[in-house]
Amino acid sequence: MARPLVLACGALVAELRAVLAANGLTDAVDVRYLPANLHNRPEQIVPSLRVLIGEHIVDDPERPVLLGYADCGTGGHIDALVTEMPQLRRLPGAHCYEFFAGAELFAEFQDDQPGTFYLTDFLAKHFDALVWQGLGLDRHPELRPMYFGNYTRVVLLSQAPDEALIEAGRQAADRLGLVFEHRHVGLTTFADAVTVSLRRAA
Repeated sequence: MARPLVLACGALVAELRAVLAANGLTDAVDVRYLPANLHNRPEQIVPSLRVLIGEHIVDDPERPVLLGYADCGTGGHIDALVTEMPQLRRLPGAHCYEFFAGAELFAEFQDDQPGTFYLTDFLAKHFDALVWQGLGLDRHPELRPMYFGNYTRVVLLSQAPDEALIEAGRQAADRLGLVFEHRHVGLTTFADAVTVSLRRAA
């Protein structure tokens, strides 16, 4: 049987590489990444996954595949794909914020202030491209209240203790006119999700 295949969101490149290296798995799996800007087009995630799955399991239809995605705004379509193809597994949770923070901590944030806009290290670093430009706010800043009028704060759930990324998160909150909060969550919960999922996939 071929070694496991990981098909992951491009927003997870640094974190996934770190987890695989720390657990001695870099040479034990094959990894392919999908464009991170699918964050803004979740309806395209499953069709894109289908293309990669078709390309990489053609010689071994039962090859184990880990999807480096949560639900990610697909409305259950990733879960439907997993049900359709039993050799697939996905990471737990509704989105990357949950599998980085863990379900319990994320629920605390949501219960405290449902109107929270979350950032990871990747999204803080690429805020302009993925959020500001991705939503057209560079061309139409007057749309900001429509997109963010119901939000009360920005929370950066950081993976690395990087002051530059924390400052980038703070600047993003300022541009959105929201309060900024930071919680360092590290990679432990994410690493557990990846390694457990890979064991189950294999």
